[in-house]
Amino acid sequence: MQRTDIASSTVRATARPEAPPEDPRQWTWVEASVWTDRLLAALGNGVRGGKWHSLIDKVYAPSTLWAAWERVAANQGAAGVDRISIERFEAKAALYLAELTGALQDGSYRPEPLRRVQIPKGKGQTRPLGIATVKDRVVQTALKLVLEPIFEKEFLPVSFGFRPGRGCKDALRIVDQALKDGYTWVVDADLQSYFDTIPRQPLVALVKDKVSDGRVMDLVERFLEQDVMEGMKRWTPVAGTPQGSVISPLMSNVYLNDLDRLMSEVGYPYVRFADDFVALCRTQQEAETVLAMIQAWVAQRGLRLHPDKTRVGHCMEKGQGFEFLGYRFEAGRRWVRSKSLRALRDKIRDKTGRTRSGRLETIISELNPILKGWFGYFKQAHRTSFRDVDGFVRRRLRAILRKREKRSGFARTARDHRRWPNAFFAEHGLFTLHEAYVLASQSR
Repeated sequence: MQRTDIASSTVRATARPEAPPEDPRQWTWVEASVWTDRLLAALGNGVRGGKWHSLIDKVYAPSTLWAAWERVAANQGAAGVDRISIERFEAKAALYLAELTGALQDGSYRPEPLRRVQIPKGKGQTRPLGIATVKDRVVQTALKLVLEPIFEKEFLPVSFGFRPGRGCKDALRIVDQALKDGYTWVVDADLQSYFDTIPRQPLVALVKDKVSDGRVMDLVERFLEQDVMEGMKRWTPVAGTPQGSVISPLMSNVYLNDLDRLMSEVGYPYVRFADDFVALCRTQQEAETVLAMIQAWVAQRGLRLHPDKTRVGHCMEKGQGFEFLGYRFEAGRRWVRSKSLRALRDKIRDKTGRTRSGRLETIISELNPILKGWFGYFKQAHRTSFRDVDGFVRRRLRAILRKREKRSGFARTARDHRRWPNAFFAEHGLFTLHEAYVLASQSR
């Protein structure tokens, strides 16, 4: 079956990719010291042979490396295997950046191994994260400043992860609208260990389709092939792009862009955020056909779909819903998925241990950014979620206050509520999700 035979019409979510704006000034997110008006014009008009040459001088230019360093410094982050922290690098930034310029210019630059750490993933599981040295993060950022606009021109409107000016809320709006339009059969697909399994040579070939500068490609390959150190062990992964690497998000989008193109040609609403994507159809047969196409594409590209997390379902029926970007969509409703709630509660617990010292105002000042950030993302959730979280926060705070009075920290009594009513915490500045929800609803 030809893939264009599956549907005869397209929807807003699957519009053809737009050309870069004719006015270069509209590319406000690019690094101006690299992407001058002349280069932006070339980006819009196309370059000879469709490939970009002579880019390495833009990577090692002092202005590019300095701009890259400013971004790395703003993101903070831990030290790599050389133990040089952001603060130590900052003290000698001019010297370090000059050394990087020279090493990139004469070809002697070599990235250090990644320092692997395990970060919590939930339910006692962990996820490996590779921490590059500050120097390597600066070079990767400089490389990204040069390469990203080239590939942004190629990316389609259906992808939203790790892209300038796009985010989760944009992706969720597309899903909401598709469900309202009657696309209620979902293809819920999950790529298994995507970042760790991307085949490197096909990925490098895709980058070479647009970049012919051999020294830039050498840098890309060196970063993809970085050694990893965990404790005293050191090894070279044979596949994938390192999680935590500055260029990994861009590389991951490069590899999945052909899937975006395939799904856009099919014509059903399809939304991708990094390696998390859904396709929405009107009938079960359409959904099963689309899933078969995805399975075939994934197999051809050396990837794997998770057997337990890939399915077709009618999300208007109870128990047949799907989860996407922190929400669960089911039976015409959207609410916060349990995993997202657990993650929030874990953060709250971390700040509110019963033996926690410090003034109540200090504890609340640490909680408020967490609560405000969570509300900013989940403000479209069902109102009961906000009441539940508010109650949990206040119980944790009352437990601290009980402990300080030499009483058990777990009991919940009417006396506690009289002693420390909800208004008490509001007077001390606690951000209340339910009140924020009410105010937001009134403003709408």
